[in-house]
Amino acid sequence: MEAIAADHVTKRFDTVVAVSDLNLHIRQGAVFGLLGPNGAGKTTTLRMIMNILVPDAGAIHVLGQPSSDRTQDLIGYLPEERGLYNRMKVREVLVFLAALKGLSESEATVRVRTWLERLGLADWSEKKITELSKGMQQKVQFIAAVAHHPPLLILDEPFTGLDPVNAAQIKDIMLDLREKGATIILSTHRMEQVEMMCDAICLINHGRSVLAGDLRDIKKSYGKNTVRIEYTGDDNFLDLPDLIEKHNHYGAVVEAKLKPGADPQEILKAAVARGVRLTRFELVEPPLHDIFIEKVSEAHA
Repeated sequence: MEAIAADHVTKRFDTVVAVSDLNLHIRQGAVFGLLGPNGAGKTTTLRMIMNILVPDAGAIHVLGQPSSDRTQDLIGYLPEERGLYNRMKVREVLVFLAALKGLSESEATVRVRTWLERLGLADWSEKKITELSKGMQQKVQFIAAVAHHPPLLILDEPFTGLDPVNAAQIKDIMLDLREKGATIILSTHRMEQVEMMCDAICLINHGRSVLAGDLRDIKKSYGKNTVRIEYTGDDNFLDLPDLIEKHNHYGAVVEAKLKPGADPQEILKAAVARGVRLTRFELVEPPLHDIFIEKVSEAHA
């Protein structure tokens, strides 16, 4: 059974078509990346899955059931914009939100206590939301999404406001939840997180799907057309217009996309000839970041 089956879904707001004839199929137990530039239709799509918005055309099924008020309790949602009651205490707001998802007060209290301890927030349980840092508030919002043990999680920019240690902790919990059978829809602009975590993706632009499928298959389809180089020295060795289509700098690392038929050994020779010290020279599949930009640029062309 698929966790999500959305078929030919369209949503309009007056004269604006936010989502157009979108097909989205997500298998159970997957981490699925829903990607796209700002204004692409991602949030509208997520809200239709949660039955906050109703499609003008098409159908959406959640875990085998038509999307409805009943399926909302099967979903845990972490919005990009925090939706907490700022003047309530941390424990109170989490117990309240868990109760809205059908938990008894006693069960909600136990689960909230467990999650607060797991995320290092136990000492803050009686503090008001306004007294917490942005990172702490993000962790509270995450607890609100998972406390009722939903089989489907929708996480919109879950790492916002988190330092590397806390981001790693949330990432580990997400993968643990997947191992226990949860399906996760991850919407983020952090391509490195998508590349490391997601099984499949859908990239939408102007409300339409422009790239979808298994992430490994998508990357393989582009072939190993990128050279990743770590080096010290002058970067003038990259001035090879007959070999290099474009390159992206990341400080001491550069990723150079080869022109069709180009021999990467010629780049290596040029670097050595110019006295560049290389610590890494590797032919790789293009990073998802580059694929994302390419597909979005094609859609705008």
